[in-house]
Amino acid sequence: MRGVFICIEGLDGSGKSTQAKRLTKKLCEAGYNAVFTAEPSKGKIGHFIRKRLFEHKRLPPTVEALLFAADRIEHVQNTIVPALKENKIVVSDRYVYSSLAYQGSAGLNLDWIETINANAQKPDLAIFIDVAPELVLDRLKRKKSVMENFQTQQCVQEIYQKYVTQGLLKRVDGAKSKNGVTEALYTEVICFLKKIKA
Repeated sequence: MRGVFICIEGLDGSGKSTQAKRLTKKLCEAGYNAVFTAEPSKGKIGHFIRKRLFEHKRLPPTVEALLFAADRIEHVQNTIVPALKENKIVVSDRYVYSSLAYQGSAGLNLDWIETINANAQKPDLAIFIDVAPELVLDRLKRKKSVMENFQTQQCVQEIYQKYVTQGLLKRVDGAKSKNGVTEALYTEVICFLKKIKA
């Protein structure tokens, strides 16, 4: 089977990181060669983003978008493309749609964000785990980052839902139990894999 690139999107606290890891594990248990990765990446730019952006005051939205785009190019070149060339299934916790949703919620033009990410690898399947902003903020018991407030998360959700409506993101109901979300996500992915294999 050829390499397949899947990205999992969602609000902070939606469970997407846990679910992306669970999905990778279930695919491996089913005999697929699957690997997990995430953004921001483990590269130098990704490390800077994690330390600077999430723990301090937000940078100007344009700077944020450019940083994420630069990290994404590194991520694609160093992790995603090599794995795809080895015919692996790559499951990424966040990708381009996160930039569109989060920097878009800060007022940036979505077309411009798409332009600076034009050279990024296109995902074969992108899934949005949809959870209400009120619920995700209640789940975040830890100290919240500068992006984790109701107004931002509500706007982020609206942008994600726009791409669901356009058919670019598949929606999975994240309000289900943890196991329920896992099964719904896994079913969506397996159906996709069977479809492209056929």
